[in-house]
Amino acid sequence: MNVQKPGTDLPSISDYYSATQLRADRWSALRECAESLQIHGTEGRQGKRLLESARALLDALAPIEKYWAFPGSHSFEHLRRMLEARNIDDLVVSVRRVARALTSGAYRRRSIPLSTEEIDNEDFEDESALAPEDRALGRPYFEVLIVDNVNDHQERFLRNNLHRMRRAEDSFIYEAVVVPSLEDALMGILFNHNVQAVIVRPGLTLKSKNELPIVQQYLNHLTVTEDMDAIEPHEYGPEACRLIAKVRPELDAYLITDRSAEDIAGMDLGKCRRVFYNQEDFLELHLNILRGVNRRYKTPFFTALKEYSKQPTGVFHAMPISRGKSISRSHWIQDMGAFYGPNIFLAETSATSGGLDSLLEPKGTIKEAQDMAARAFGSKQTFFATNGTSTCNKIVVQALIRPGDIVLVDRDCHKSHHYGMVLAGANVCYMDSYPLHEFSMYGAVPIHEIKHTLLKMKAAGKLDRVRMVLLTNCTFDGLVYNVERVMEECLAIKPDLVFLWDEAWFAFARFGPTYRQRTAMDVANRLREKLKSEKHAEAYAAQQEALKDATEETLLKTRLLPPPTARVRAYATQSTHKTLTALRQGSMIHVNDMDFKGEVEQAFHEAYMTHTSTSPNYQIIASLDVGRRQVELEGFEFVQRQIESAMAIRRAVATHPLLSKYFKVLTAGDMIPEQYRESGVTSYFDAKDGWSDKSEIWAKDEFVLDPTRVTLAVGGTGWDGDTFKTKVLMDKYGIQINKTSRNSVLFMTNIGTTRSSVAYLIEVLVEIANDLDDLLDDASKMERRSFEKRVKNLIEDVPPLPDFSRFHDAFRSGGETAEGDIRSAFFLAYEEENCDYLDLDDALMKRLEDGEELVSASFIIPYPPGFPILVPGQVMSPEILHFMRALDVSEIHGYRPDLGLRVFTPKALKSLKKKS
Repeated sequence: MNVQKPGTDLPSISDYYSATQLRADRWSALRECAESLQIHGTEGRQGKRLLESARALLDALAPIEKYWAFPGSHSFEHLRRMLEARNIDDLVVSVRRVARALTSGAYRRRSIPLSTEEIDNEDFEDESALAPEDRALGRPYFEVLIVDNVNDHQERFLRNNLHRMRRAEDSFIYEAVVVPSLEDALMGILFNHNVQAVIVRPGLTLKSKNELPIVQQYLNHLTVTEDMDAIEPHEYGPEACRLIAKVRPELDAYLITDRSAEDIAGMDLGKCRRVFYNQEDFLELHLNILRGVNRRYKTPFFTALKEYSKQPTGVFHAMPISRGKSISRSHWIQDMGAFYGPNIFLAETSATSGGLDSLLEPKGTIKEAQDMAARAFGSKQTFFATNGTSTCNKIVVQALIRPGDIVLVDRDCHKSHHYGMVLAGANVCYMDSYPLHEFSMYGAVPIHEIKHTLLKMKAAGKLDRVRMVLLTNCTFDGLVYNVERVMEECLAIKPDLVFLWDEAWFAFARFGPTYRQRTAMDVANRLREKLKSEKHAEAYAAQQEALKDATEETLLKTRLLPPPTARVRAYATQSTHKTLTALRQGSMIHVNDMDFKGEVEQAFHEAYMTHTSTSPNYQIIASLDVGRRQVELEGFEFVQRQIESAMAIRRAVATHPLLSKYFKVLTAGDMIPEQYRESGVTSYFDAKDGWSDKSEIWAKDEFVLDPTRVTLAVGGTGWDGDTFKTKVLMDKYGIQINKTSRNSVLFMTNIGTTRSSVAYLIEVLVEIANDLDDLLDDASKMERRSFEKRVKNLIEDVPPLPDFSRFHDAFRSGGETAEGDIRSAFFLAYEEENCDYLDLDDALMKRLEDGEELVSASFIIPYPPGFPILVPGQVMSPEILHFMRALDVSEIHGYRPDLGLRVFTPKALKSLKKKS
């Protein structure tokens, strides 16, 4: 099956990252092959070669099509029979209709006749090209997976009975696809993104007969944690429901069983919505399927806002723009009304009645929308925010941190966390991420560093003051923590520790099965269950006995287990607008805190009131509601396509000889040191060995690389990252990115990225490489030497990244631990007489090298790379100054070249010391 198909230019099956890409390309190739057969006939050398190609393409598609309702396995076999009967004219018509319907999405809107006896005069317009109003009029389409090992007659019976239940008033329309086994069911829901409901019947078997590797790979991530062979036959149905919930928790499952209610009641059925006994009632089953999908489809606030916009109202409150009156009566701003259209103004209001709600005190539609978001994202409570995740971070920090509390913070986290610590009066203990000097970026904070910091606090008698660990997951550059390991080992040292996971760039992760296991909410839910189990209690007791007199070195090397009494306290802040469908600044706070109700709720409410506008934008709130609907119904599909797009870029750069000459996609081996990659895997794709198994990497490694983020090393072009971004990508080709380092640029795929966008990017990179080749071919010796010098400067002569030095003693409460009072330092700088400015020159370097203590009075943030190298109260080091002087970026936030570095005067530091 992996052999190159004769007569085609397609890669072999093993070259494809996903079966979805394979399916699309093979149908397109089959259409071209059938049309060629129609022209050249089936005789002669060329005809026989085309016939062999068509058979090979059908063979490649056969094990894939069994998981899709359209065109369906029976129609697919009919195509094969037409080929063998040499009925090429009819085959061309049928294949052309299938290929066009799959490409355009027409099968979702109407029945597609495949027989030439049925006329199909309707246009196969691309679904995405239809006007939103036209698409909104149609009924959404989905597919139902039936799991039962039945013969063809029984399969038709099941399909026909469900089909007969359809009614004109149904809100949705669906088709059924039948698979025989539990493994086929799991492969089906991981492969077929149209599936929204699964019916598990008593006749299912365990093993799949589908041996196509690209389809079997969908089971790989389960085999890491599940022993499929250990499942007993009487457990097949309940286990199918449980595993479906584990893999895709958003789906509705329905179990049909002939076992007694008593037997079923005590079993783990995952999120099974209904159990039907003996013979199912097809009408009741049909209604439940529609009801389950509608439960996710509902958007309470968005619907209320649409209804409000239709009501005739008299506006006698704030907002002249409400109902668009101030625009429609204007002679000068009609272009604004024409640009945005009427609906946005009809829905603008400051009212909280009439079906609407208050974001600050939600009791109606906003409350319902937030509860639905909590269900979708796996949290216990979810709160909407219209001021971005910067505000979310400050809300959580203020709600949980009291003045004097110690917070362990990832030093290169988003600046909102640093400012949040200032507002809360926290004593900040910065932890250093491992550096990537070669690429001028930081990685992430190793668990060894976190545990070491906690154990030092314990030894110093300060563990009771340690309140929170704050980490960025995933980082801007795509490094993802092993969240479960971090939380477990930290709770083993301090059982009531609070975790704030900044998931600003990770909202989409909930809807990819591999990603989900490393999200804060999923880990919190699993950890809650784990701590209740007897197995864990026994393991904890045994470890405690073994570690009775353990040294710190032993504790650092041991995978520590939390006590069964530990409190699971996790918060995640997400920029919904960054990675999912929401308007700018639409964000969410997800809470999974066992002590939220008793300890935090009131403080959280006050913090929320402090930072949330009393005039929130209703359009942003509505977009969060709709964005939640989308990811519950099609987030899985969109995330899969997002990953596929990024993997296509990786493969193109690695295999194209000209691209690999000037560019390199940074791999896990480049961005994650070997000691943090237990799997030993260095990259997702290798030009020689092909694709790696992502499941093993994500299950084992301390850090993994988010494949949707493609960091492209561009030092080989002679351009630094910022120049390549602005002068080349943006100005010349209109390609937008927002993250660079000294010698790299970051391309982030998202749920809106298309294969055409990826093709355009690759085309642009090839053109850039061609231009460089031409330039160097015609270059003089001196010009070539100049180019080589620039490349060397970007790739080899890179300034080392400095570590966090320390807080000055004036801002510390004790010398044995590293925390500092950042709030005092921040506000001390408000008085101008407390500060001085120093030129960034050799004289300043000499003063530092001679041991003089100079203390920063402000945040100093070079951009790129965008992390703070100095914070208020931090002692400057020669390494930090050397790094600043070596920077060639145009922006250094907090630094004024005309004045110099802002530092505290010795007198200010001395007076503060006296006060303390």
